Amino acid sequence: MTNDGNSNVIEVTDLWRRYGPPGPGGFDAVRGIGFTVGRGELYALLGTNGAGKTSAVELLEGLARPTRGTVTLFGRFDPVRDRRRVRPRTGVMLQRGGFPTDLTVAETVRMWASCTTDPRPAAEAVALVGLAARTDVAVKNLSGGEVRRLDLALATLGRPDLLFLDEPTTGMDPEGRHDTWRIIRRLRAEGTTIVLTTHYLEEAEQLADRLAVMHAGRIAATGTISDIVAEHPSTLAFRLPAGLTPADLPHPADLRASVATAPAGPAGRVELATDDLQHTTTEVLLWARAKGVALHQLDARSASLEEAFLRIARRRADGPGADDTGTDGTGTEQAA
Repeated sequence: MTNDGNSNVIEVTDLWRRYGPPGPGGFDAVRGIGFTVGRGELYALLGTNGAGKTSAVELLEGLARPTRGTVTLFGRFDPVRDRRRVRPRTGVMLQRGGFPTDLTVAETVRMWASCTTDPRPAAEAVALVGLAARTDVAVKNLSGGEVRRLDLALATLGRPDLLFLDEPTTGMDPEGRHDTWRIIRRLRAEGTTIVLTTHYLEEAEQLADRLAVMHAGRIAATGTISDIVAEHPSTLAFRLPAGLTPADLPHPADLRASVATAPAGPAGRVELATDDLQHTTTEVLLWARAKGVALHQLDARSASLEEAFLRIARRRADGPGADDTGTDGTGTEQAA
């Protein structure tokens, strides 16, 4: 790994990407985002379809020029202008590799190695991703998960300082996914800085040091998983006995919870949002004991990354101009 004397491998400032002309005929897919990725860090970028994450990552990879704003890699390089300096130090795993399907795995790796600066030995590259027993198999005869492994082998062929992984485990079975996670952890332990985009929230939870959730082209939430989860309430849900309504519950101030969010739910089901789950649960149970009633389908659940993600995703109804929580109004992340 090359030492550039800079703790940040990626610095993004007020980054925009527009498709089409100015005015109503165009569309801003990336709307003024900003973030940094530290050396040796795994940074995950999450978002619903159309959130802008792939458009943003393509700017980081140097596959397109930003409409506005800057991307700086390794402390001093522009990924487009300084492509000759940046490309030998980066690896890119796209969502689709587009390999010649009649070539074998070994032939594909050798072909790619001929275009790579100081590549790993081909045998090492395929062994790293668990394809050593498939080197003589044509690409067209590989499973979807095996093709993704081959994508990863080629992305890491040049021992990159910076690795972009776009949906790396799509099409893999659970065993293949966990094997790939082990490879990614090994690369990070060796000092590789990694940017990961994924639809699998469990994948982000397992691998990411920090992450950002994009919504409508902006960064809606950012930080460690615990930072993001802490911004969202826990929930206490249960079904009230017949004859009781949410109005019979203790006052919300005593529960340290919001007003029931589903007072008209099926069969009297109630959901409380709270930042103090233990206190709220205790108060509700004490109330139920005093009333001499049983609360069926009782479910006390701490906030999770999935719940935080879904809350952000539901904001899509607000439109792309919404001022998302977690940004400073321009889409730039704030300190956690």
